[in-house]
Amino acid sequence: MDIFNLHKFRKRIVAVVIILAVLMSLISLRLVYVQVINGGYLQMKATEQWTRDLPVSAERGTIKDRNGASLAISYTTYDIYVRGREVKDVNNTSKVLSDTLGLDYMKTFEKVSNVNISEVLIKMQVEKETAIKIYNSGLSGVYLSESNSRYYPYGNLMTQLIGFTTIDNVGQAGLEAYYNDILKGVPGYSLVQSDLQGKQIYNSLTSYVPSVAGFNIEMTIDVNIQLAIERTLEKLMIEQKAKGATAIVMDPNTGEILALSSKPSFDLNDVPRDDVGVLMEMMKNQAIVSVYEPGSTFKILTMASAISAGVAHLTDHFYCPGYNIVDGQKIKCWKSVGHGSEDLTDGLCNSCNTVFTTLALRMGLDRMYEYFEKFGLGKKTGIDFLGESGGIIMNKDNVQNVDLARMGFGQAIAVTPLQLITAIAACVNGGKLLKPYMVSKIYSDDGLILEENSPTIIDQVISKEVSDIINDMLEETVSKAGKYTFLEGYEIGGKTGTTQKYEDGKIAGTYVSSFIGTYPASSPEYIVLIVVDEPGTGAYYGSVVASPYAKEIFADIIQQKNIQPDDPKYVPLERNIEMPNLVGKSLTDACVELKKLGLNFEIQGDGGFIIEQLPPPKTLLYKAQYVYLITNST
Repeated sequence: MDIFNLHKFRKRIVAVVIILAVLMSLISLRLVYVQVINGGYLQMKATEQWTRDLPVSAERGTIKDRNGASLAISYTTYDIYVRGREVKDVNNTSKVLSDTLGLDYMKTFEKVSNVNISEVLIKMQVEKETAIKIYNSGLSGVYLSESNSRYYPYGNLMTQLIGFTTIDNVGQAGLEAYYNDILKGVPGYSLVQSDLQGKQIYNSLTSYVPSVAGFNIEMTIDVNIQLAIERTLEKLMIEQKAKGATAIVMDPNTGEILALSSKPSFDLNDVPRDDVGVLMEMMKNQAIVSVYEPGSTFKILTMASAISAGVAHLTDHFYCPGYNIVDGQKIKCWKSVGHGSEDLTDGLCNSCNTVFTTLALRMGLDRMYEYFEKFGLGKKTGIDFLGESGGIIMNKDNVQNVDLARMGFGQAIAVTPLQLITAIAACVNGGKLLKPYMVSKIYSDDGLILEENSPTIIDQVISKEVSDIINDMLEETVSKAGKYTFLEGYEIGGKTGTTQKYEDGKIAGTYVSSFIGTYPASSPEYIVLIVVDEPGTGAYYGSVVASPYAKEIFADIIQQKNIQPDDPKYVPLERNIEMPNLVGKSLTDACVELKKLGLNFEIQGDGGFIIEQLPPPKTLLYKAQYVYLITNST
C-alpha cells in the first residue's frame, strides 16, 4: 500500500472513530435523560401499567363543641369496585350486586361486563353490614375499598352553621365547606400487581399507603345552650307562625359565639337535595348573611354614641309630641299621642323615636358615621364563615338630615344580626369592640395544635363609664314592673325592636320583630339576640313576638349553669333529681324512666337505643327540666 492510500485509510479510520464516539455520546446522553432526568416519570408510568390501585379515603376530622360533644363525625363505610376482566360470571355478579345494593340490574350489568377499563365504581359509601354480605358472596373481580361517611349526631342542630358534605366527603356548606381543606385529610391507596390484561397476579407483591386523618375542630359553641335556643326557636316558629327566626348567644367579653341558629332548618343526615333552590335558601345562615333594618334595638348604639360624643347627658330633657319635623317631613313616634316630657333614660325605656331623632341630629353626619365605623357597621366582622354580609349603609354624600334622623332609631340602615350583637356587645362590655369567632382550636388526633384562637380587640369604642350607663339603662328598660321582674329573681337588661319591611321601595305590610338582652345586666356575661322574620299571628311588636322567647333562653342558661338568683329574697327551685345513665338502654325504657323522674325530654335520631345523652349521668336537675336523648341511626 503506497503512502497516499495509507493516509487515506487512516482518515477513514479517524472518521469512523469520531462517528462512533458521537453516537456513543448521544446514546450516553439519552441514557442519562431516560434514567436520571426522566426516570421517575417513566417508573411511574411503568408502575401504572403493571399495577392496579384502589383509593383509601381519609377519615374526615371531627367537629366538637367546647365541652367535647361531637357535632359531626365520620364512620367507616365501603366503596364497591369491579374489575371486569376478572369477573368469571357476569350475570350472577350483576344480579348479586344489584339486589344487595338496590341498583338497577341493566346498569350494573353494563359496568360489570365492561372489560375496556381497569375498574369501575359500582356504589359509594356502602354500610358495613351490606359490604360484608358482598364480601362473603365470594364474587370474583369485586373489590371493597374502605371509605368514610359523615354523621351528625344531633340531626338538625346548627344546620346552617355546621353545613354538610357531598357523597365523596367534600365540604359543601357551612363550616364543613369553610374548613374543608383542614378537615378532609390526605387519602391513601392500596396497590396490587397485574398482568398485561389487567388481571391481578395472585401471590404477587402488594403495597398499602395509609390515609392521614383530617384535623379536628373545637368550636366555641356550647351544645347545651345551642339545644335550648333550637327548642325555643322551633316553639317560636309554631306559635308566631313566622317565616323565619334567628337567635345568637355570645359572650360579650370575648366575642365567642356560644350558640347560633336559624329556622327553618333540616336534618343534616337527610339533606333535601331534590330542589337545589329550596336547599340553598334553607342553607343561608341568616344570622351572618342576611341584612335587615334593626329598628329600636339600634337605639342602644345611638345612645352610646351620643353620650360618648358628649352631645347627650343624663340630665337632658326632651319633649315628644308624637312626631318630629325634619326637612319638612313628619317622622312619627310609635306612640302617636307622644310621650310628653322625658329625660335621657326615659327616652330609651320608652323607645321614643323623637328622642333618638334629636340625638342623631345632634351628632351630625360626620360624627354619626365616625361611630358607625367604630362599631364596625357597614363592613364584615371577619367571622370564620363563608358568605358574610357587610350590611348596608347609605353613601355619606347622599345622606340628608331626614335620613340621618331615621338612622338614629334604626331605619335607613341595614345590618346582619351578627353585626348588631357584636356592636351592642361593645356597648355593654366596657366599650371594647371584639372580633366574633366560633372556632377555638384546630388540632390533630395526636394532640398537635394547628391553630388556636383567642379574643381579639378591634377598637375601644366607648369608655367603661359610658358602658356602665348603658347597662343601667338596659336594665331599667326591661324592669318597668320592678327590679328582677323580667326573669323573676335575676338581673336582666334588654331592648326590643320592631321594624316594617320594604319591597321595591314600598312598605310591604310585614314586620321584623326582635329583642336583645344581657345577663347579668350590671356586668354582662351573656348577650342574646332574637330576630323574628314576618310573624304571622297579627302581633308584631318585639315585646310580644321576641321578648318572651329570649326570656326562655335566659332561663335555660341560668338553669344549666346553676346560677343563683341576684335577688336575695328569691327562693330558687331545688335541684334534687339525679340524671340516670341511659346510654345503651332502649328508647322506650329510657322515656319511661325519665317520666317517672318528672323530667321532660327531646329525642334526636330515629333509632331504638340511646347512644348519647345530655346532661351526663349523676347531674342534678330541676323538676320538669329538659334532657336530650340521642339514638342510633337505623
